[in-house]
Amino acid sequence: MSDIFQDNMHDTDLVINLPNHLVISLTILSKVVKEKNLDELFKLGGGKGIAVSLKTDVNRGIDGAVEDRQKEFGTNTYIKPPAKGFFHFVFEAFKDPTILILLACAALSLGFGIKENGPKEGWYDGGSIFLAVFLVISVSAISNFRQSRQFDKLSKVSNNITVEVVRNGRRQQLSIFDIVVGDIVCLKIGDQVPADGLFLDGHSLQVDESSMTGESDHVEINQDRNPFLFSGTKVSDGYARMLITSVGMNTTWGEMMSTISQDSNEQTPLQARLNKLTSSIGKVGLAVAFLVLVVLLVRFFTGTTTDENGNKEFNGFGKTKVDDVINGVLRIIAAAVTIVVVAIPEGLPLAVTLTLAYSMNRMMADQAMVRRLSACETMGSATTICTDKTGTLTLNQMKITKFWLGKECIEGKSYVSIAANVLELLHQGVGLNTTGSVYVSSASGLEFYGSPTEKAILSWAVLELNMDTEKVKQNFSVLHVEAFNSEKKRSGILMKKVEDDTVHAHWKGAAEMILKTCSHYYDSEGNVNSLNNFERMKFDQIIQGMAASSLRCIAFAHKQVLELEDVNPNGQQKIQDNGLILLGLVGLKDPCRPGVKTAVEDCQYAGVNVKMITGDNVFTATAIATECGILKLNEEMDDGLVVEGVTFRNYTEEERMEKVDKICVMARSSPFDKLLMVQCLKKKGHVVAVTGDGTNDAPALKEADIGLSMGIQGTEVAKESSDIVILDDNFASLATVLRWGRCVYNNIQKFIQFQLTVNVAALTINFVAAVSAGEVPLTAVQLLWVNLIMDTLGALALATEKPTMELMEKPPVGRKEPLITNVMWRNLLAQAFYQIVVLLALQFKGESIFGVNEKVNDTLIFNTFVLCQVFNEFNARKLEKKNVFEGIHRNKLFLGIIGITIILQVVMVEFLKKFADTERLNGRQWGFCIGIAAASWPIGWLIKCIPVPEKPIFSYVNWNKLRCM
Repeated sequence: MSDIFQDNMHDTDLVINLPNHLVISLTILSKVVKEKNLDELFKLGGGKGIAVSLKTDVNRGIDGAVEDRQKEFGTNTYIKPPAKGFFHFVFEAFKDPTILILLACAALSLGFGIKENGPKEGWYDGGSIFLAVFLVISVSAISNFRQSRQFDKLSKVSNNITVEVVRNGRRQQLSIFDIVVGDIVCLKIGDQVPADGLFLDGHSLQVDESSMTGESDHVEINQDRNPFLFSGTKVSDGYARMLITSVGMNTTWGEMMSTISQDSNEQTPLQARLNKLTSSIGKVGLAVAFLVLVVLLVRFFTGTTTDENGNKEFNGFGKTKVDDVINGVLRIIAAAVTIVVVAIPEGLPLAVTLTLAYSMNRMMADQAMVRRLSACETMGSATTICTDKTGTLTLNQMKITKFWLGKECIEGKSYVSIAANVLELLHQGVGLNTTGSVYVSSASGLEFYGSPTEKAILSWAVLELNMDTEKVKQNFSVLHVEAFNSEKKRSGILMKKVEDDTVHAHWKGAAEMILKTCSHYYDSEGNVNSLNNFERMKFDQIIQGMAASSLRCIAFAHKQVLELEDVNPNGQQKIQDNGLILLGLVGLKDPCRPGVKTAVEDCQYAGVNVKMITGDNVFTATAIATECGILKLNEEMDDGLVVEGVTFRNYTEEERMEKVDKICVMARSSPFDKLLMVQCLKKKGHVVAVTGDGTNDAPALKEADIGLSMGIQGTEVAKESSDIVILDDNFASLATVLRWGRCVYNNIQKFIQFQLTVNVAALTINFVAAVSAGEVPLTAVQLLWVNLIMDTLGALALATEKPTMELMEKPPVGRKEPLITNVMWRNLLAQAFYQIVVLLALQFKGESIFGVNEKVNDTLIFNTFVLCQVFNEFNARKLEKKNVFEGIHRNKLFLGIIGITIILQVVMVEFLKKFADTERLNGRQWGFCIGIAAASWPIGWLIKCIPVPEKPIFSYVNWNKLRCM
């Protein structure tokens, strides 16, 4: 490598030798590409001249020395702005209104406590609130910090795309990060250009530069007028080979990326709804606290309240000491502050963060990479899945199992009987009209590269028809190529024979479409026969027969061009596509994936409609759909279940809206048809998930509620347009994503039920006690312990439940269904009512029942209340099922958290007497607390026997009328 790269006067600016003894620095070469300076490029010898100077063989690529090139020119990685540190998230947590209210409460409580009890003991309540706020901020910041790191990790995985590179004469898949200056990269539709470089050769290449320029028009790339390719742009049509001239930070994209920081602070719809719920509950708490404050102040100043000795606390302004009045008022304000503290559900935002982070990690292990957090929860509401066939429902392992030459099926040894002229034409059509390639390896023999379809056709031609690809390429020069895309469903090539300068057109594509362009056909003896209506019908039957056997049908056609047609607007020859001679038909078998039928049935059982949208013809599509369980055997011929894309497209708006629900299979569809179906389904109120792998699928993926791209066959354009990437391209993984989506939503609902039970019970108990007795039984420290520590642990326990099959037994959650369902209201109100009754009984009669003093009684109330939440945590595991212990042995985390909570509660009661304001309890008193708390299990079982209406309870209230009153 030392003879290629020389040190210039400046160490940082490398130079390369060019033809004609020219020398140019890499900085200038990079500038030539970035500025699209065509004149300067031609002076430097063009793309091929620079390839020579970089010691790159334009056919074989580079030979080794990759590390030297990385050392000299840098790696294809970008320097990004530093990630947000931990203290950034601490600062963000302080902006939460909940935290600000708690800090104000802590400051008031600390001041009142020190004023009333002195600094030695008066700091307990205020200090504990400050401690609680510290814990909230710590947990929130740690959780968000970890989520940010996880997002960066996922970002690295999603950016690590594979590209096809020619090295040592062999095409191979490499990571984009392994690309070096001098590499030859093969580009096809949907690929992302991996670095800056120059066009070497190819056909019909167009790129989407909108990521660089913001312009949506596709730019044509060719050798004469615009050979410049830029990192980050996407191939929208054609194919080509490019020479890499700049990598990493030296590229245009690298310069842009160094200034852009990806933000992971996306707020999902569920998080937004929960923040609204938290805010609403906080407002209720403030209103109740204000009411308590007013009532207690009125009672105090009217002389209703008494001190410990039974004397009136207030006897009038002249008769009561000012200090006593201030202390009394401060005590009342402290009680009101306590009400606010208990009203704010600090655990809710944390629960969402935990469950989303947990589910993202688990989904990654289940072959689904989440690109947008909102997709986790939206997937749980999906009512319709529009799926591709190839590679998703099938294995995408193509093999030619049928070959028809004329009206004769050629099998096995019959290949040798094919006429020489037909065989030569087949070699031309397969060997040149392809984006695949054949590599002869001394170690492993023949290796085939390209898409599964191209590899299947190439391997068939080489192994069965004895095609020599190198010989075919030497005998012809390519004039023009029309690349295959999902709209045209065919590819064509115009070529000139070197030997006699004759020009030939070859077409390959969907059998019935190629057949329409043919006027004659070859038979096995090499004779050309006229394709009349009767013969055409025979060929239609052959195609339908193969399609009914789940085979993908591809036809080859040829025509010798006697007179070239006028050039098209791009200055290229037009390939004639009429009056062709049919060369033959092949049927490719692509077996269904194992387990796909079960996955489809699981989705259908869960109330999710599965629709197959494919480019294959009606017969192949129907056969595969039946094999996968999308269509039932007796449904195949039902009118309206299977349509072609063109039929759906030509329906009126009203007809589409009327028929879209019934359609199960759409065959011969274009990406526009897929987009049209998604739009229709959304208009009808469906939550739509769409799978896509091609560049043209991008509009449908963006339009859908959840876009799912394929990790293996998916193009980079499709992946960037999607919300979730299915890493193994398997429909069964899609069904797993559906389960996880429902699990996220279900886990959040479990925690809301648990959290609100705590809040409703605590708020009511403190409110009633404060109004009736003038004091609260649960102190700020105790309430914060229940509301924060238990809820944090509760969030961890309930938010990490794994998905079960019972989630698939319910219909999808509607887009506008309330977060708190009737079932949840029934469960939480019943448990809260039980706790309120028991604890208020203890508040007013506990001392006489147990013969204890007020301090012990208050401890009994606190201990019973906490244990009620521990037992109720089991009830929250199942919202509707009566058996709350089902599968509990598999959730070790839940059992561990329950154990930790009980241990911490024992410590609070028995050892932290001053801090928690508690007294030690004896065995009998502990037994009573546990017995009362355990009663929540049978109560939960009985409550679930009571049916509730499906219609949300608040829908019966006419809110508009209430506003007008």
